[in-house]
Amino acid sequence: MSNPVLRVSEVHKSYREAGNAVPVLEGVSLSVAGGERLAIVGSSGSGKSTLLNILGGLDRPDTGEVEVAGEALFQISEARRAAVRNRQLGFVYQFHHLLNEFSALENVAMPLLIARRPAREAQEEARLLLERVGLGHRVKHKPGQLSGGERQRVAIARALVCRPACVLMDEPTGNLDRHTAEEVELYLDKLNQESGIAFVTVTHDLALARRMDRAVEILDGKLQPWVDQS
Repeated sequence: MSNPVLRVSEVHKSYREAGNAVPVLEGVSLSVAGGERLAIVGSSGSGKSTLLNILGGLDRPDTGEVEVAGEALFQISEARRAAVRNRQLGFVYQFHHLLNEFSALENVAMPLLIARRPAREAQEEARLLLERVGLGHRVKHKPGQLSGGERQRVAIARALVCRPACVLMDEPTGNLDRHTAEEVELYLDKLNQESGIAFVTVTHDLALARRMDRAVEILDGKLQPWVDQS
């Protein structure tokens, strides 16, 4: 295993409900190595998505720290944190969140354009990634012209285009039928092997969790190794 690309130290997070503090995460610590595939499982409301948002610097913990590629996310400015997210992290959600007015190629190139890469270079990188996820023949199609599985593969290509240290995924196959989910999972395996990028996946899909190198479970606000009881 390589050095950690993502490190979480003693993270606590609570929300206010009817004037009371409701703890969600209680002293969560975690380390993810370069190229590692980690699944985070747990019941609804256990704090999986909260943890993922904290890992991505989208939500701030009450206490504790998150390091991405050696940089402490909550000890830097919001502008710097946004730059780290753009350069070192990719995001894939249950719903693809593609821009409907743009083609697959334009959607995938968008993070590179935000990072001020030349348009021609950004489009070429996007084209190569779309070919790697089997969509080289669909680069000009807009999201409304693509199937659900194709849209999710575009979203995965977009998450990888900046060659981040880690991709954070929230139920990436949760909106797909089993056959399409398996197809997307195969592409995720392939991309992980080719790129060496770490994947952290929050999922209810136990079949997907079993494909990962390691799985942990959130239980009572804490992380523990997941025990597959199937």
